[in-house]
Amino acid sequence: MHFPAPVDPCVRNDQAPWEKFDNEAYVAQNYLDLLPVDAKILSEVGGYFSRHFRERGEGARSPVLGIDMGAGGNLYPALAMLPWCRKITLFERAPENVEYLRQQRSEVAQNWDAFWKVLCYEKVYADLDSKWKNVFREVARVEQGNLFKMGRRNWLGIRRSAGKYQIGTMFFVAESISTSPDEFRQAVDCFMAVLAPGAPFAAAFMEGSRGYDVGDEHFPACDVDEDQVEKTLAPYANDLKMVRLNDAGHLVRPGHTGMILAYGERRSGE
Repeated sequence: MHFPAPVDPCVRNDQAPWEKFDNEAYVAQNYLDLLPVDAKILSEVGGYFSRHFRERGEGARSPVLGIDMGAGGNLYPALAMLPWCRKITLFERAPENVEYLRQQRSEVAQNWDAFWKVLCYEKVYADLDSKWKNVFREVARVEQGNLFKMGRRNWLGIRRSAGKYQIGTMFFVAESISTSPDEFRQAVDCFMAVLAPGAPFAAAFMEGSRGYDVGDEHFPACDVDEDQVEKTLAPYANDLKMVRLNDAGHLVRPGHTGMILAYGERRSGE
């Protein structure tokens, strides 16, 4: 029987041991096999992006710039953007995750085939057929950095990369880098700041997370629920859709109560 993990003490993002993040342990725990919850999320996101570009006639004529904010050891958000992008920035802070992403750019591991097959229920992905790994190699670019420095205003009030990207994802990041509700909101703000008006986006969150272990290290999390996520995203989004996944088959470890997927279009203005 699993008992709830204790709530983390106050740990801000810069206090967490990102230089000790064990990528091998993280990928083995989460992504060597396709979990039902990831298949559900991929299906939702792939369907949404496909509808967005099909209805607007965008992307095919003029490939766009994409960003996966806080990519970590998870390639599937980037794969969901692949058919429409001439470049996808895999933005990540932890050194071992950065090295893993660079390795995947050179040669995508076989475990990601199962994730790609889920997307291929949509024709635009299936049309890439066996070429998808070559396409990923061509368009993916790994950038190491701190998301707060990317999207936060400098002393002149200017944001780095403001409005640069026409599609974006941020999966299990904003709530998984700090215990601070303020830093959770700031992380969402920084992600939204780099998206252009009208850009489709998808973001996923661990609901009720009490922190998580990777290898021998413990990392902080901010306990958020669907209402908090919706209220944080709503000022930035048009046509915001929320999907809560909280049955037993969608729980991946002790210490959280479900997952929340949100997607929509970046609203003009703040």
